[in-house]
Amino acid sequence: MSITMDTTLASLVTNKRRVSALKSLGIVTVGDALTYYPFRVTEPVPLRAIREAAPGQQMAFAAVIRDMRVVPMNARRGYRLEATVDDADFARSRRVPGSTARLTFFSYRKSYVDWVSMRLRAGTSVVVSGMPSEYMGQLQFTHPEILTVAPGSAGAGAGLEGYARGAASGNGAFAGSTDPYASVQSAYPPAAAASSGAALKYDADTVQEALTRVCRPRPVYHASSRISSEHIHETILGLLWMMGARTSSTPDGQLAGAGAAGIVAPTTDTIAVQNGEENSGTTAESGAEALSQSIPDVLPESVRKAKNLMHRAEAFLAIHDPASTTRFKEAIETLRYEEAFVSQTSLLKARSHAHKSAAHSCPLVTDSLRDQFIASLPFSLTAGQQQVIHDIAADLAHDWPMQRLLQGEVGSGKTVVALAAMLQAVDAGYQAVLVAPTQVLAEQHAETIGRMVEQLKPAIPVTLLTGGMKLAARRKALAAASSGEPGIIVATHAAFSKTFQAPHLALVVIDEQHRFGVEQRESLNAKTDDGTTPHLLVMTATPIPRTAAMTWFGDLDISWLTELPGGRKPIRTVVVNEADAATMGRMFAHIRARVDAGERAYIVCPRIDADDEGNEGGSGVSAAAGSARGRAAASGSSARTAAGGRATRAAADAIGIDDPYETFDENGETVARPPLHAVAEIADRLQKLPQFQGIRFATLTGRDKDDVKIQVMADFAGGETPILVSTTVIEVGVDVKQASCIVIFDADRYGLSQLHQLRGRVGRGGTNSWAFLISRAEPGSPAEQRLEVIHHSLDGAEIAQADLEFRGAGDVLGDAQSGGKSSLKLLRVVKDADMIADARTRAEQLLAADPELADEVQLAGAVLDFTRGNETFLTSS
Repeated sequence: MSITMDTTLASLVTNKRRVSALKSLGIVTVGDALTYYPFRVTEPVPLRAIREAAPGQQMAFAAVIRDMRVVPMNARRGYRLEATVDDADFARSRRVPGSTARLTFFSYRKSYVDWVSMRLRAGTSVVVSGMPSEYMGQLQFTHPEILTVAPGSAGAGAGLEGYARGAASGNGAFAGSTDPYASVQSAYPPAAAASSGAALKYDADTVQEALTRVCRPRPVYHASSRISSEHIHETILGLLWMMGARTSSTPDGQLAGAGAAGIVAPTTDTIAVQNGEENSGTTAESGAEALSQSIPDVLPESVRKAKNLMHRAEAFLAIHDPASTTRFKEAIETLRYEEAFVSQTSLLKARSHAHKSAAHSCPLVTDSLRDQFIASLPFSLTAGQQQVIHDIAADLAHDWPMQRLLQGEVGSGKTVVALAAMLQAVDAGYQAVLVAPTQVLAEQHAETIGRMVEQLKPAIPVTLLTGGMKLAARRKALAAASSGEPGIIVATHAAFSKTFQAPHLALVVIDEQHRFGVEQRESLNAKTDDGTTPHLLVMTATPIPRTAAMTWFGDLDISWLTELPGGRKPIRTVVVNEADAATMGRMFAHIRARVDAGERAYIVCPRIDADDEGNEGGSGVSAAAGSARGRAAASGSSARTAAGGRATRAAADAIGIDDPYETFDENGETVARPPLHAVAEIADRLQKLPQFQGIRFATLTGRDKDDVKIQVMADFAGGETPILVSTTVIEVGVDVKQASCIVIFDADRYGLSQLHQLRGRVGRGGTNSWAFLISRAEPGSPAEQRLEVIHHSLDGAEIAQADLEFRGAGDVLGDAQSGGKSSLKLLRVVKDADMIADARTRAEQLLAADPELADEVQLAGAVLDFTRGNETFLTSS
């Protein structure tokens, strides 16, 4: 059976529970498994004789089992197995006296005890790795890692004398000669034959092999309660073996020969198909060739050699079975550069393709609608607005499509810039569409734009199209768009539907671009009857550092609006520990005082319903760092599915956190955290407080129908319900100028950029304003450190950069909110800025010589997957 990166694990792994557990981590194919990278690698375990042991310090040694006994535990159920080991021969190689130690195992399962007993028969040669402790005056290893060594094999105890030269550094097999075990025969007696005469299966053929395996660095993966890091590692090594790898990657850059530790063939009770079983004489060289055929390189050979990078197959091997921590880091750098190169090649191809397309030219005319509009404004444009409007005007005059990203802080005047561009398109006789992520925001835009253009001559039709409209109104709006009459259309996701047609569409403006997928944006390109591609302006208030923008939006021209209109006062940000009842009480009293003064307050909670099963229990979270995303989450506080796939709309609405941070212990297991606060729960609690007696509350969530949302926001803005308890549905576009306070529960679980967005909901009317971040973070924890960033900064770019460094790129840029996944797994858009710039330069050179990548088939496929947003090449972390 030929195994490729697309082969499903279900066809290879016989243990269906393991298949299911891996699927919950987003691992479905061989490619998913190989790109499920460990989050750290352990340091090499030093070799020490028993007499050299230091309690609490990891060590490994070779020994012989002297005796073994199983003791039932009377005080509680279960058994204790104790084995005494003697390291006389191993100790002699280190020129110290031999000694004994006790290996101890506890279990409630008799089957486990019987299995360990069978392996640890008296006379068996073993290699032990573990943490020593002292119990009743004797050195003890509790649940150490044990590898049994086959008796009588040539070189079973090889090299113990020769090892002593390099072992003085305490780094065992990694400090001496490259093959320190090669010459000496086994000093260990053969293990006693089983009384039944049954053949025993041993873990290693030689002591050399066993010592190398336990001492070498070990990758540690993000695991879950369903599958351990060790089992993930075992599965990946089994897959590599099946694809042709027989030996591990060595520092000289080749697959090792006879002297190095081999990858152990997986057992048939784990793996169903074993490639090469019929040919037991497979050589290291043919194994290397087979692995490289199964895992072809993506980077062009010229780029790989110029950067001195590994082959992709070799990098996978060095990551999942590293010979040293240095080798592991080199492999990570190889695949990190691969991600940079693929992403930049993809963006450059997209940019080149756009310039080859035709678009409607929209030159400025005398006494233009745009100039009338600017002259009618009751305020002066900032210098930044004037510059961006000028740049867009020049782009629209071309006969190829503009592709521009406009980034600006909340309130920086992006809507005015967008409207100026749309009026230029209308003046040229074409249609312009503004797409907003929510119905509330679309209606606000339609109302605002309608007021701004009502005095212009000739009159400009402004059409509103949303999915929540009544059928008659919706048909009327669709008919107006399909007529092709010059005008402005303001729409929600309804603009992406097949029923929406705008035959003379020249400009598409997308507000909060991170809320829409690439495929949705591309669908608007097919809305014209004449085959032209509309000009595209995407806007975001999500702050994106310039390095991140270069990485993710390299196919776009980028404009920044950094000046805020005059009159806005800085928002005071306060971090409050939820356990501090006195401070919480003073905060609620302050909010009551602001409400009595005629102002409004938002209370934000991440969940809708406290007893909603969909909100907790088993959904997974991915991170950056990232990830990111494909990591299992025992706490289940994400709107994404455990498999790392797309969540249902209900699940996405149920939890407003864009991509909460996971906490992992040193083994990669998720650490349980307290349940998230819910809208219904908090609204009920607050209404019972004495500070809010006589105050009417309202609630708002993503599950509410559109007409309910509109009414709730109207009552809130009008003051009938001056306190609004909601999910993050208010994050984008809600503009209530009387709002002066926002309280965000579980703030330690949000991304910094999302907190910054939420904070921007207040202070929009020129009044003093406050943001209270309610936290349950432990003192000194990373979560507390994150909140300190937003506590001390109002600079969106600075906050975004900190968010990138804390958790990775995809989450900050909003892939979680659009239901998609980050295509970057290892690349760090801030720290790797130089690498990204180098990759972009080399990608430009490659595309100049081979624009269609005809000579780079694998790279072309990877670029296509990246462009489409598929996860078959790079998946979210």
